[in-house]
Amino acid sequence: MVANSPTYWGKASHALAAGDVVMARLVAAHAGATLVSRGDPFVTLARSIVGQQISVKAADSVWARFAGRLEAVVPERVVALGAEGLAGCGLSQRKIEYLCDLAANFADGRLDPNGWGALDDAELIAELCRVRGIGRWTAEMFLIFNLMRPDVFPLDDIGLQRAVGVHYLGGEKPSRRALADFGERWRPWRSVATWYLWRSLDPVPVAY
Repeated sequence: MVANSPTYWGKASHALAAGDVVMARLVAAHAGATLVSRGDPFVTLARSIVGQQISVKAADSVWARFAGRLEAVVPERVVALGAEGLAGCGLSQRKIEYLCDLAANFADGRLDPNGWGALDDAELIAELCRVRGIGRWTAEMFLIFNLMRPDVFPLDDIGLQRAVGVHYLGGEKPSRRALADFGERWRPWRSVATWYLWRSLDPVPVAY
């Protein structure tokens, strides 16, 4: 699958670098690299579920085993295998249940990506959070990595919290309010700022 990059990336990176010394350093350190989208809504949501509360490296390892079990990462294969067929590929029982429910929602049309581009961020988050196993964080990852929305700021993301602490607060974890205040300085490019902060902690690009 060909990955796509957002058309706004250069403009956003320039604006962030111009207004923030830390961002200027991070933008320079990762020149030429961008957020990418794999373009497949089911894959993005499934990857986000797999990645919940584990490291990027661990998530990549589990995903490789999951994808290998499926052969083709499509809802119909997950439905066909079911929970028993996915056992032993590194997923918790709860995540297996979530992935099976997600696949069923896609397979029977309860989730239809065709209209999602017309929804604003809050509307789509509400739509996705109706699915078992998808909370606000997972929905925000979808907005960033599939639709490449430019101004999403995932306050509950551990990596974002840690990076803001490292670069701006001498290593201390920011409160939720403090983190939200930092986000205000990066509008309307908070997704881009978040991506650079993630990269500052992990040389492996975050991708769902």
